[in-house]
Amino acid sequence: MGDTLRIGAIGYGLRGGLSGLAHKPDEGVELVGLADPNESAQAAFLEKFPNASVTVDYRDFIAQKLDAVFVTSPDWLHEEQASTLLSAGISVYLEKPMAITTEGCDRILWASKTGGGKLFVGHNMRHFGVVQKMKEWIDEGKIGEVKAAWCRHFVSYGGDAYFRDWHADRSKSTGLLLQKGAHDIDVIHWLCSGYSKTVTAFGDLAVYGNNPDRQTPEEYIKVAFRGTWPPASLDKLNPVVDVEDVNMMLMKLDNGVLASYQQCHFTPDAWRNYTVIGTEGRIENIGDAPGNSVVRLWNQNHQKYAEHGDLEFEVPKATGGHGGADEHIVAEFIEFLRTGTTSVTSPIAARQSVAAGVAATYSLRNGGQPVAVPGLDPELAKHFA
Repeated sequence: MGDTLRIGAIGYGLRGGLSGLAHKPDEGVELVGLADPNESAQAAFLEKFPNASVTVDYRDFIAQKLDAVFVTSPDWLHEEQASTLLSAGISVYLEKPMAITTEGCDRILWASKTGGGKLFVGHNMRHFGVVQKMKEWIDEGKIGEVKAAWCRHFVSYGGDAYFRDWHADRSKSTGLLLQKGAHDIDVIHWLCSGYSKTVTAFGDLAVYGNNPDRQTPEEYIKVAFRGTWPPASLDKLNPVVDVEDVNMMLMKLDNGVLASYQQCHFTPDAWRNYTVIGTEGRIENIGDAPGNSVVRLWNQNHQKYAEHGDLEFEVPKATGGHGGADEHIVAEFIEFLRTGTTSVTSPIAARQSVAAGVAATYSLRNGGQPVAVPGLDPELAKHFA
């Protein structure tokens, strides 16, 4: 690795702009290439990075001997692309989820271990202001020993964002409990300092499944993160819609903590609410956007609802993608490449969030039966510890 990091990107769609945050030539980081079969994506990339090159085949990056590549392609492509690059010794920023199967995650981990490429997974929610403050207060012992947690995720934009493209097709995403839920499952694991051991879940395709307004094969609908209201009026859905639009998951973690995750894609509002309860208190966020959210702590006995709790933190405003989290995680990735420093994100944690989501999806499609989450190979666990 030279003084200047030469970085490529695979995919310049929904999350493609993430790679551009790394391009800082004055600081020794250059975005030098894009692999994307879409001509419009190539043109948009070259307009912003005119000195870079574009290609259709991501394997061209191996011959170019790049230092690292951002993999921000659709989920079902992650396994092959990341494994190929890592096996060739090229480091990878891999957008979440790692893969759409647990086995796919493990193949990526093995490729990193044997091939030498460093693996970094983009769980940027660990950099959200509300999540960082909750983690800080929990680690300080302000609620005692964590015993229970839950997350309610309201996704008003779910129809427009996930039911008008490949996300709606389980062959390409497994399901939204994995694709969308990987973030929140990871946050629950992080806040509770454990991983899901046994899960059970129920879900349904309650609203979008009966909508007959579908795209034709030649149509391309650019998805948007907005909320069509009422949800049943959404038009131009993906030709295949076979993932659930409401999911409810229960988890028993390996440290005994009980947790739940609830996700709905036809709500009128958009935010997520985490609650963590310990032996000496409770912590909760109201709102999740910087500048429009608070974290509240209750650690005194009230015997009634105390709106502002015993301690309240207003999350300050932030600029940039995902409330500044994108900038933070890209900076963390560059530092990880340069120094190998321990990062807030973790390949093991990323794998465990997928494993829990896959197991829960299997449970909900098989009558809610409890499912054991497959453990990680001890050799991999030791390598990535």
